[in-house]
Amino acid sequence: MTRSEEFQQLRSLLFSIAYRILGSVSEAEDAVQETWLRWESSGTEPLSAKTFLSAVVTRISIDVLRSARVRREEYVGPWFPEPLLTDPYQDPERSAELADSLSMAALLLLERLSPLERAVFVLREVFAFGFPEISAAVGRSEAACRQLAVRARRHMDEGRPRFEADRKEREELAERFFDAFREGDVDGLRELLAADVLMVGDSGGKAPQWASQFIGAESVVRVLAALVLPFVRCGGVVQPHQVNGQPGAVFRDRDGKVLNTWTLDILDGQIQTIRSVNNPDKLGHVGPVADAWAVLRETQRARRATD
Repeated sequence: MTRSEEFQQLRSLLFSIAYRILGSVSEAEDAVQETWLRWESSGTEPLSAKTFLSAVVTRISIDVLRSARVRREEYVGPWFPEPLLTDPYQDPERSAELADSLSMAALLLLERLSPLERAVFVLREVFAFGFPEISAAVGRSEAACRQLAVRARRHMDEGRPRFEADRKEREELAERFFDAFREGDVDGLRELLAADVLMVGDSGGKAPQWASQFIGAESVVRVLAALVLPFVRCGGVVQPHQVNGQPGAVFRDRDGKVLNTWTLDILDGQIQTIRSVNNPDKLGHVGPVADAWAVLRETQRARRATD
């Protein structure tokens, strides 16, 4: 097997490692490409291509994350990871860990960790790498990596939200929610929202804040009801879709271009959090990006026409 063929077989794993460390599709893709360039130019032949390439992409991702954290501190408004519609890496033996680690809530918890803690947690808890491999990847002793893993796991457990265990129930509730949303069914929406539901959006200052931050069922219901009918009249489409392994949706304009994505955190049969990613810089991998300001103006005109 050629190096190129080995790399292609491992590409999905490398991307999934990098995405969980970085929370960015574009940066993860760049890290994977840089990993290939380094391997292509390397004269050594590793015993395990998987171990070698996973270590390289981890080290690259740690370096990128260290510089990215400075930019994120200066980010306008809430910062969310770039939405991922489909995880390219699948492992039936670790499907639960993979899905849990991909959620927006879990990725936001990972932001609390240092770059080294985050890398060790991802390699150990999500992908089940051994400590000798992790030690080689992050350049720390096995004992130090074990300490990093313990600290990271403690931080994650302290803040980890409790999601519904039954994926089918979550998907059915999300389907009911989006049906009620598209129909403007206020009572149906209210029934599905937790009393202290949070609706929050990431625009990065580059798009309209469809949902800057609203707290409480009544506030969120009013916002949803005010948005949906004018949006639909303008040809807008709400496309339910798994986003980061959670129930969610992709919003598109009449031409099918992407406006934003939503993810829903569901617990105890109710929606606890609605997270919207509106920043156009974070949506290009989902599809051609719409002019959200133009759609907003058209939606506002349609709303005024019905008042």
